[in-house]
Order: sequence, then C-alpha cells, then structure tokens
Amino acid sequence: MVVVSSVRKPHRVAVLVQHGVIPFELGIPFRIFGGAKTPEGEPLYQVLTCTPDGPGTVRADADFEINVAHGPETLETADTVIVPAAHERSSAHTEGRNPEPLAAAFDRIRPGARLVSICTGAYFLAAAGRLDGLRATTHWNSAQHFQSLFPKVKVEPDVLYVDNGDVLTSAGVASGIDLCLHLVRRDHGTAVANASARSSVVPPHREGGQAQYVQRPVPEPQLATTAAARAWALARLDRPLVLRELAERESMSVRTFTRRFREEVGVSPGQWLVAQRVERARGLLESSDLSVDQVAREAGFGTAASMRQHLQTALGVSPTAYRRTFRT
Repeated sequence: MVVVSSVRKPHRVAVLVQHGVIPFELGIPFRIFGGAKTPEGEPLYQVLTCTPDGPGTVRADADFEINVAHGPETLETADTVIVPAAHERSSAHTEGRNPEPLAAAFDRIRPGARLVSICTGAYFLAAAGRLDGLRATTHWNSAQHFQSLFPKVKVEPDVLYVDNGDVLTSAGVASGIDLCLHLVRRDHGTAVANASARSSVVPPHREGGQAQYVQRPVPEPQLATTAAARAWALARLDRPLVLRELAERESMSVRTFTRRFREEVGVSPGQWLVAQRVERARGLLESSDLSVDQVAREAGFGTAASMRQHLQTALGVSPTAYRRTFRT
C-alpha cells in the first residue's frame, strides 16, 4: 500500500542580492514570508538568499558585509525570485543592460517562477527584458530616469506596487512590505497576511500610493486633514456614501476635500472607497457564512452583480471563486 503524504511543501522564495544591497530591503522577505504560517504553525514559505556569483560575501549599503550561503543554482528551484535594490551603480542603471553574472543568473530562473522587485531593483528586471510591454513602478525619485532608459515599460510612479500576475514591482524601499503582504494575501488569503503583518507590527494594507510621500512644500500647520472623514466612512461602508457627506465631515468644500484627500492618500475618494469595500468583502468571504448577496450589502456594493464586477477588476476572480480558494 502506497501512503501519499499530505504535508504541504513550502513555497520557495529566492532573494537575489548584489553588492550595495540595502539591509532593510533584504530583511523584508524574511520577516513577511517568515511570518506566514498554517493554523498549526507550519511555515508556508522557505526564504533563501543567493548571489549571481556564487556563495560569498556581499557588501551592504552600510558599514558591514553579508555572508551569503547560496549561489545562482538556487534560482533553478525557486517559486518566487525577489530582486532588491543595489546602491552600487551598474550597467543596468546607466546602459539598461545587466552585468554578465547577473544576466547569466536570470537565465537560470525556471519558467513559471514569479519575479518580484523592490524599489530600484526594477532596473534589473527591466534590463533583463522581463518588464517589456508591462506596467511597472520603482522609487518615485528614479521613475523619470527609469522611463527614459526603458521606454518599452509603462511606468506608474504614483502606486506602491504593480501586480502583472507573475511579474510584480514595488516602489521605494518600505513598499516592499506592502508587496510581500500582497503576495501572501494572494497566495493564502487575508487572515494569513494579517497575521504576518501583526507579527511585524505593520498595517496589513496601506492606503493610497507613493505620491503621498513625494517631497512637497510643508503645508500650513492649521490646515485640516481628511483622517476623520476616512474613519467615519470606514464605520459606514455598508451604506451609500457620497463625496459631499465626506467633505462636510471636515467642513470643506467638495473641491478642497478632493484635492486634500488625494494629497494625503494618493488616490481619489472614490478609488479609496472601492478599495476599502473590496477589502471588507474579502474578509467576509473568507471568514463568514454570509451569502454572496449579504456580503455585497455589508461591504457597501449593494448588489452581488456590482461586487462581482469590482472583485473581478481588482482580483481577477468572482466572489464564489475567491471564497472557494481562501475560505478558512
């Protein structure tokens, strides 16, 4: 009699590092994926660090070095490959082509593996031709240069990350946390991603994009914010909300409120509301016994048809398919 093991093999993540790697970025995959576990406490991911040149010492963007135990052969068995930024300039940043050891390492990545960049690590994906014809993002301060160097890539400088399915890019440094949490949420659902976020004491989902972090003149201190209106709306997602109501909560005109909201959050009030309702629907589909119609009402979509359209746009699946995949 043959006994088939039901033990799940952890998803293997390879972090491809180079000289000048930012230690903070290097630590993100280990913290976020390392915090993703089954209800029994078993790890869902295995994270390994490798270099294009083979095992050895890598200079960090700090006053220390990192001893990396794995070489490019690790890429051949990786399910996801993450490329952090490297602050030592290379031909990828100046000529749009990867140096030979890195180019050879990319050739070892198996077909079907998921490719991810953090911050200006997008330069290396683009130089390998992996972003041609796709949407992508990088640190806002490098977005214009990146676009001029890689005209085949559609750069979106205002978002925290871009998901093209098997190729994903994130914005500056800490947005790697947002992208890794997004991947955990995509792989295993909201509950697992939220638990990993709590373990690292970070929000499971940040509002808006990186436009809110672009350096601008300091606003006058007496100017109001839209935080109270956002908190008020989150407590009433199940009911229709109009822009005028939100503006009145802050005693602003609709025009002023809309401008201030976009400055603070990075998206329009309407886009923000839809995103919050999608998150509410995901949580209810995963954790409750409510019917799809009831979930649609509780999340503020009104009808199942409306919710189905928004989930299809945001997640690429129907409410029923999402529940079937992530129901805990």
